[in-house]
Amino acid sequence: MARRLPRKDVVIVGLGWTGSILALELARTGLDVVAIERGPWRDTASDFNIGTAPDELRYGVRHDVFLRPKQETLTMRNNPSQTALPIRKWGSFLPGNGVGGAGVHWNGQTWRFLPDDFRIRTHMIERYGEGIMPEGNHIQDWPVSYEDLEPYYDKFEYVAGISGKAGNIKGAKQSGGNFFEGARERDYPTPPMTQGYAQTLFTKAAGDLGLHPFPRPSANISLAYTNPYGCSMAPCTYCGFCERFGCANYSKASPQTCVLPALVREPTFEARTDSEVTRVNLAKDGKTATGVTYVDLNGEEWEQPADLVLVCAYSLFNVRLLLLSGIGKPYDPATGEGTVGRNYAYQTGSGSTAFFEDAKFNPFAAAGSLGVALDDYNSDNFDHGPHGFVGGASITCAYTNGRPIQYHPVPRGTPTWGSQWKKAVKETYQRVTNVGAQGSVMSYRNNYLDLDPTYKDPLGRPLMRMTFDYQDNEKKMANWMADRCDEIAKAMGAKTTQVNRLNVPWNVVPYQTTHNTGGAIMGADPKTSVLNRYLQSWDVSNVFVMGASAFPQNAGYNPTGTVGALTYWSLDAIKKYLKSPGPLVQT
Repeated sequence: MARRLPRKDVVIVGLGWTGSILALELARTGLDVVAIERGPWRDTASDFNIGTAPDELRYGVRHDVFLRPKQETLTMRNNPSQTALPIRKWGSFLPGNGVGGAGVHWNGQTWRFLPDDFRIRTHMIERYGEGIMPEGNHIQDWPVSYEDLEPYYDKFEYVAGISGKAGNIKGAKQSGGNFFEGARERDYPTPPMTQGYAQTLFTKAAGDLGLHPFPRPSANISLAYTNPYGCSMAPCTYCGFCERFGCANYSKASPQTCVLPALVREPTFEARTDSEVTRVNLAKDGKTATGVTYVDLNGEEWEQPADLVLVCAYSLFNVRLLLLSGIGKPYDPATGEGTVGRNYAYQTGSGSTAFFEDAKFNPFAAAGSLGVALDDYNSDNFDHGPHGFVGGASITCAYTNGRPIQYHPVPRGTPTWGSQWKKAVKETYQRVTNVGAQGSVMSYRNNYLDLDPTYKDPLGRPLMRMTFDYQDNEKKMANWMADRCDEIAKAMGAKTTQVNRLNVPWNVVPYQTTHNTGGAIMGADPKTSVLNRYLQSWDVSNVFVMGASAFPQNAGYNPTGTVGALTYWSLDAIKKYLKSPGPLVQT
């Protein structure tokens, strides 16, 4: 039997970006806050010091800061006719583990979704008619607009110190910024990063083609900076150890650099690490949460009563916790009814690899979000009518790293080992760059999350089952984007190019992106969403759920900037809830 602990005002499940922000802001109001984190405590000075942080074998290959499948995994299949099997080694995506979560090991791309992304269904039908919508889609408008979220995007960017160049300040277009972005109140807190040779070629080639390149917004900051919480950051050294690594230099925005130094000083905050929340406890009527139950490292079970429960785990595990706790009705693809697990989405990738005859790109002088991008083919910034697909992609020329173990770009058809492989690596290492498209994924009836009927975790709970594949709409979009990338690569002066298309089913083995979205989505109708517009559960009013699990579908961007904005948006609503508990949106 679980041992009952003294009541807290707020219990937070997970201590990554969303959990740490909410913990700090609520603790500062005097509330008694406890955060329960499955993994260990992680601190920059002790865990990511300069002598150990750039260890590619430890972090890049052996995944030291990631969740271990023996802790929790999921089963996967491409469609409901298949039998799902457990993921035994993370590949396609890499969930974080420990304080900071995925905010420890991310690359740092920090985007604002475009205004049309928030009303994509209505916008596309108004412009093109119902016929453009893909078969079996569950595409939904968001219950918030870009204008609603703009102040909160701004707040997150200033907490994270994001480096970039505005393209639209109060409706006035800004030279050198993103021509297509929504209007913002002010510029980024720090200027863009210094770009490399490949990005210079991309900028000129894209401009010559009539496109609108701009420096990619980056959480690898360009200048020393102190954020509104009093946390100080140092300028990036372009070491190329961002994705899969903690930053030893205090240069990459993360909970460790931007929030935790302030949070640990709050006297009403407590963190419990190496402790996994197993369920959110409900009152007898099922309409109120009474707290959570968790298991510590010794296998002891504890009950933590609380007046408010904030679910801030990684998006996939938010969904599983709701399913295990009986909050909301599980989604059933056969009937289309239910909401928890509905609208799971991911990200597409395609592009062109460009090989040059005489170049020295120095890929090792890199950073996670260093690069130049363009949005001419993102969202509805171009005419979709002739192409017959919904969605778009941001196109980028960038280097995240040139590390010795895993960065070996060679032409297609090169042997995977031996003298010919070594010769190809030597010849191409300095002479190759990539023009890549990261594209949207719409939501569909048969892409969803539920509990697996067969496989269980070490505590005897069902694993979560992922049913997902790229649909024809996404393949068509990604392959059209690949051709656009190839046009730019050739205009850059490449001797040869290699087009990378999306023609096969989604596979869990090769890494793609850690951009899992949906499953506990926000919406205007409780019949098609788990959360209302403030990320409050429709069914249990003192439960709020943060993160990309709230996205109705995914746009052509990394999700973190929008996750941060939604967190601050929801925070304002939570403060109103605390003054007058109950549903913030009436059904």
